Amino acid sequence: MSPSPARRRVAVIGTGAIVSGSHLPALRSHADRAELVAAVDVDPARLAAFRELAGDGVTGYTSTDEMLDAVRPDLVLIGTPPSLHREQTVAALEAGAWVLCEKPLCLSLAEYDDIAAAEEASGAYASVVFQHRYGSGAVHARELIASGELGTPLVAHCQTTWHRDAAYYAVPWRGRWATEGGGPTMGHGIHQFDLLLHLLGPWAEIRAMATRLVHDTESEDVSTALVRFENGALATVVNSVLSPHEVSRIRVDCAYATVELTHLYGHRNDDWVYTPAPHVPSERAAAWRTPAADVPSSHTAQLGAVLDAHDNGVRPPGSGPAARATLDFAAALYKAAFTGLPVHAGEIAPGDPFYPAMHGDHPHWAPKERA
Repeated sequence: MSPSPARRRVAVIGTGAIVSGSHLPALRSHADRAELVAAVDVDPARLAAFRELAGDGVTGYTSTDEMLDAVRPDLVLIGTPPSLHREQTVAALEAGAWVLCEKPLCLSLAEYDDIAAAEEASGAYASVVFQHRYGSGAVHARELIASGELGTPLVAHCQTTWHRDAAYYAVPWRGRWATEGGGPTMGHGIHQFDLLLHLLGPWAEIRAMATRLVHDTESEDVSTALVRFENGALATVVNSVLSPHEVSRIRVDCAYATVELTHLYGHRNDDWVYTPAPHVPSERAAAWRTPAADVPSSHTAQLGAVLDAHDNGVRPPGSGPAARATLDFAAALYKAAFTGLPVHAGEIAPGDPFYPAMHGDHPHWAPKERA
């Protein structure tokens, strides 16, 4: 038998709610494979509280560079505000560490390409947290669709209708292009349309609308899109923070069945429903409803996939072309919404105003000078 891989030495950057509430439990679930050795936060009080929560053996730092120089971790988990992601991810990669970063991985395609260049130079990899891909229900649905078992995908709906009040946007970095990168398209709905792309494969064309209906923000508070996929399927996408009844939903109508997922912030097998077409035998439909295991979508599930990749020295899921495709979709949605023109996959490249910034320097959407 080959020896088990050594436990990976892990550091976290940012010690707020997402790290203490999601990343720390994930690390504890994989304690046989990963050891938290360091934490970084610019707020000494918050850092001290996290270290007490995390337990013995976690050294605290207020500087990312100082931590990377002193610790040289194998893996860095990033849970800071979005405007810091690119800089911190590149620094970790340059130090030889792999990265698992909260969404969005960065604020533009230009920033993403900086990260890709750092990956190429270092040989390390950066993944973005899209934990909904990793629940057993999503794995099962993707296998059924990709294998053709459900027939040709035809029509899809992707819905993130959530609610955020004025107090939510009172946090200084929210609702601003330079610090959040966008509104619910980048900060909320990106989880669901990433899963839609994961299920249906490459998209081809998008038409969209976006507006500010309620909140006094630079970015949108609702967006909608019509999408054509390379396989011919047509989809609608809605991203909202104006919806009192909060729900996250994906529906894919294939030739032999409709598959539906309804949840809010995470799913299990029971959240997936398969409705067979009238001509499909009942015993065939019954097999669709029985994944081998019930693994919730979670940071724990995605961290396990990253550790598997690290053990095997291969690119982890949620990185590289897959991560860029989701960011490209977001940029294209903004470009289509702000210009009123259809946008095709891959057309936003250096020289396009939507390449360095999601607002595309559009006169009605670009940040205004502040007094």
